Amino acid sequence: MVFKNRYMVMEVFMNPNREQASGDYIIITQFNISNAIKDSIMVNFGECGLAASLGSFQVKYVNPITNVCIIRASREEHEKVWASITMVRSIGNFPVVFNLLDLSGNLQASKTAALKCEKEKFEQYKLMVGDRLSADDTHRMNNHLAKI
Repeated sequence: MVFKNRYMVMEVFMNPNREQASGDYIIITQFNISNAIKDSIMVNFGECGLAASLGSFQVKYVNPITNVCIIRASREEHEKVWASITMVRSIGNFPVVFNLLDLSGNLQASKTAALKCEKEKFEQYKLMVGDRLSADDTHRMNNHLAKI
């Protein structure tokens, strides 16, 4: 039997309705995204659902600059994982919403979709910050793009 996976390219939206004046924010990481999704699977599908989903579940890639990530799940369980992701409402105490950008059956196709989205989002970011864009920001973004 061949083990098959599904790869979800997701975008994490930080809740725009949240009061930003306090200066609190969260940097998304593989660890905190993974924990939020696992908690959601546990709440919505119970221990058996979580155990079945953990076989190949992994957050493969996260870019904290553009908030794009790639999540792997088994073909049999990907709909359960996807449903649980849509029910995640916060990471830590910070409200978030996930948006599915691409679903594919192989990692290379998901990397291509993520790379395209990353480049478009970085172009928007450059327009938004204008001359405040530092060489360090560009270097950090290029490092993340190289990780894909």
